[in-house]
Amino acid sequence: MKLVVVSAGLSVPSSTRLLADRLAAETKAKAKAKARADVEVEGEVVELRDLAVEIAHNFTNGFPGRKLAAALDAVAGADGLIVVTPVFSASYSGLFKSFFDVLDQDALTGKPVLIAATGGSARHSLVLEHALRPLFAYLRAVVVPTAVYAASEDWGAEGLPERVERAAGELAALMTGLSAARPDAPAAPAAPAEAEAGGFEVIPFAEQLAALRPAG
Repeated sequence: MKLVVVSAGLSVPSSTRLLADRLAAETKAKAKAKARADVEVEGEVVELRDLAVEIAHNFTNGFPGRKLAAALDAVAGADGLIVVTPVFSASYSGLFKSFFDVLDQDALTGKPVLIAATGGSARHSLVLEHALRPLFAYLRAVVVPTAVYAASEDWGAEGLPERVERAAGELAALMTGLSAARPDAPAAPAAPAEAEAGGFEVIPFAEQLAALRPAG
C-alpha cells in the first residue's frame, strides 16, 4: 500500500509539515497492523512549497514540469492520501487549491483522504468542514469522518494526539479494506439463495407469473 502526504506549509520548519508527519506515522503504523503480513506500507511526502513555480507555469502553458508531474502521479497512484494546509483568510491556502486545480479531475475518485489544517487560532477550525471537506467531496474522494485541526495552543496540549490517532485509524481502515478488495485477493464464496433470503426458497418472479396463467 502507498500513503501519500500533501503538505502546503510555507515556512521551515512548518507546523503544517509537523502535523502531516504525525498523521503519516500514525496511519502507517495502524495500516501495517491491519494489513496482511506480506503487505508493505510505503510513504511519500509532496511539499507544495517546492512546486509553486511549476504549478504557476502549468496554469499558463498547460504542461506540468518534471517535479510537478511526478507529484501528480504519486497522488493519483496512492492508496490513501493525507492533505494538510495552513489557514489563510479563513480557507485553505492558494497554493494548496492550485495543486488540486491542476490534478486530473478523476484522480481522487473513490480514494480515501484524511483532511487536516493548521492555524494560529482555534476559531478557524471550521475551515475543515466549510472548505476542505466540500472540495474533496466535489473531487469524489472518500473523506474520513474525523478531520484534524491544530491551532498554536494545541501543540503539547491534550486532545490533539487523540484526534490524530482516531483520524489515522479511520484512514488505515479504508486503505486496508480497499487493498483486500483488489482482484488478486481471494473472493468470498457466494451465499446460496436460501441463505440470502433468510432460509426461504427464492422463486423467480417469471415463474410466479407463469403459475397464474389459466390452464389449457
